[in-house]
Amino acid sequence: MFPTRINTGRQESTLSYSEGSQHFGMRMMRTFGRHLITIILTALLGGLLGAALVRMAPGFGVQESDFDARLSAETRQALHQQDVRERNVLSYYWNYLRGLAHGDLGYSRSMDRPVSGLLRDRLAETLQSLTIGVAGGWLLGLALALPATWKRSPLYSTSANAIAGLFLCVPSAVLALLFLVAGSPGKIAIALIIFPKVFRFSRNLLISTYAMPHVLTAKARGLNPVRILGWHVLPNIAGPMLALAGVTVSIAFGAAIPVEVVCDYPGLGQLAWKAALARDVPLLVNLTLIIALVTVAANSFSDLLAPTATRDVL
Repeated sequence: MFPTRINTGRQESTLSYSEGSQHFGMRMMRTFGRHLITIILTALLGGLLGAALVRMAPGFGVQESDFDARLSAETRQALHQQDVRERNVLSYYWNYLRGLAHGDLGYSRSMDRPVSGLLRDRLAETLQSLTIGVAGGWLLGLALALPATWKRSPLYSTSANAIAGLFLCVPSAVLALLFLVAGSPGKIAIALIIFPKVFRFSRNLLISTYAMPHVLTAKARGLNPVRILGWHVLPNIAGPMLALAGVTVSIAFGAAIPVEVVCDYPGLGQLAWKAALARDVPLLVNLTLIIALVTVAANSFSDLLAPTATRDVL
């Protein structure tokens, strides 16, 4: 009877673990589905609001072609008829979504090109700006946060806080202008916008983590500081840092718009500026949709990964 009881206990433990894993998988699928629906609805609402704001902007419907003597009356009339089709926001957005379902993003009148081609040509430049900005901001922020945690020097902490506060107060367009005047790459300005947020958040998180009992015990035993950081500190801060990573991507994407405009980089930010000046509705709707998708997707990504990382630590 004794071996039978052992086997039965093992079977019950296996079934309990299997049921727990299945329940966790279903919960993650529901969470993922909820975030996916939120992303889609937010993006669609953002595109609709973008089209409505352009429609209500001063000067909408005024054509530069009206003052161009080289154009015929028939050409001017055709351009005005296209404006009439764009005046009804709901009708225009419905037709836009129907075209989007078939891969048609519309046609830009100001650029005289299909919107898909414009986005494809400029996407690589913006991705490069985001990569440099996010990576540089994180490296600089962590490089200042770790010594502030280890040394705990009042002079160093005050100096680091002053530097972070300075860049936190300067607008991204001003930073880009300073880099342009100095002849330096303007994409570094995005990193300087990201780094204060990374520095302050990671410094406070590291200080609280290094004060935990198991970390203090490891330090008392004389373990290598690198080992303490890798085995006892980083696993505990993985969840919050992942959440911060999603936020920094959104911030970098927003900062890329004025940086690309000021420094004349041929990216999506410069394209959005030109589309706004020309009141190019098809182009603005697509760019608004992209910005909404990137922002909500980055935040949802951090929300999905942060609980997982925290649970693995616990």
